[in-house]
Amino acid sequence: MTTSAQTTDRTAERPQPVPLTLGTAPSAPASLFSPGHPGFEVTAMTPEALSGEALALADAVSGELAGVGRLGVAYSGGVDSACLLALAVRALGADSVVALLGVSPSLARRERRLAHQVADVIGARVLEVPTREGENPDYQKNDGTRCFHCKDELFTRIGEDVVGEQQLDAVAYGENADDATRHDRPGAGAATRHQVLRPLSVVGMTKSQVREVARQLSLPVADKPAAPCLASRIPFGQEVTPEKLRQIDDLEDAVYEQGFSDCRVRHHGAVGRIELPTEELPRAMEPEIRTALVAAGKETGFRHVTIDLDGIRSGLFSLQIVGKGGHG
Repeated sequence: MTTSAQTTDRTAERPQPVPLTLGTAPSAPASLFSPGHPGFEVTAMTPEALSGEALALADAVSGELAGVGRLGVAYSGGVDSACLLALAVRALGADSVVALLGVSPSLARRERRLAHQVADVIGARVLEVPTREGENPDYQKNDGTRCFHCKDELFTRIGEDVVGEQQLDAVAYGENADDATRHDRPGAGAATRHQVLRPLSVVGMTKSQVREVARQLSLPVADKPAAPCLASRIPFGQEVTPEKLRQIDDLEDAVYEQGFSDCRVRHHGAVGRIELPTEELPRAMEPEIRTALVAAGKETGFRHVTIDLDGIRSGLFSLQIVGKGGHG
């Protein structure tokens, strides 16, 4: 018979997720992109710490991947694809999983670096897949199908250049159950066209559940804000060019260097419009920071640099296309 003391001892011995104070400690850098962020005190994920609903969801994903010998995961370093990558490694083993990171001018340099750091924590190998969506006139014209053409290019390159070379049995991507109900994600159509698996969505894992699973796995990106590609900062109907993407990337880097936790730089020709979390707007008006942001914007090629008093709005231009507004 197991005594209560023995039960307590076993509970104490149970592995626990590494606590992540992502930006909450007073001395902590505000963003995952800041060197020394406490999220990267984690050196390895903790699948043995999964419990409760998170464990059940992880096991369900394992069931969806049963029978797959080698899996490629379309990977960006965000919480959804990182969670899927970690669960795939848990289910199949690190030697049977490869993270496929699409690389083009629309991927921010900081996101590329972060993706490699997170994969190191997961213990997964990353293969960078160069994509050329920027050469496609249908992508360049930047209408509501832009995301489809981007994802279609990624999955095409994976299918033609990677699957055979890596001997992959399947490719999966990190669509969650909330994504599956949205009408502003045309990239999902490309996944269907290329028969890409979506195990998180299939098992009904919502965004909040993805984040909880990621926390229990001790993934540094568990609470990372959404990070759409740089092309999403250009209003629909205005051409996507490498120069515009470079301007956006450079100025957003400068904003993060000032210690802000999140940002978007919207490209309006001669004007670079900076969106920040509303609670951080007062910092942007501090003389030294304001001067640094204006100087950085002009150095990247904008004639005017503005701060949007409405704060950060993820997916702003996509929401306008589907007739919605708001924050998120």
